[in-house]
Amino acid sequence: MTLKFASLNPTLRFWLTILVVTWLLGVLGLGWLVQSVAILLLILMVTPVLLVVGLQLWLRWTLVTAACPVCRFEFSSLNNTQTQCPACGEVLVVRDRQFQRLTPPGTIDVTAVEVNASVIDD
Repeated sequence: MTLKFASLNPTLRFWLTILVVTWLLGVLGLGWLVQSVAILLLILMVTPVLLVVGLQLWLRWTLVTAACPVCRFEFSSLNNTQTQCPACGEVLVVRDRQFQRLTPPGTIDVTAVEVNASVIDD
């Protein structure tokens, strides 16, 4: 019984060709070429995975989601940056994973408290 190379499944034929070429390069003393191609393919497969994982970690460390101190609208921004609230337009600074109003030096920021009129009459 003879096995004809041309009658094999195309996928099996591809892998057999790769195996034979690799074996011949190893026999001829060019195994380093096979190893360098294998290392290059490994690097090409691992690099995108590392980039995606690195980007996710960087976003987790630098992306801040908090409420605006003026209108309490919750949105996201990068840590240690200056941004503007999309709801009220207030200019904010992101520090310590929270939004703070950007005020000139010497400005005193006051929080108003609503008092009911019946409390004053008593």
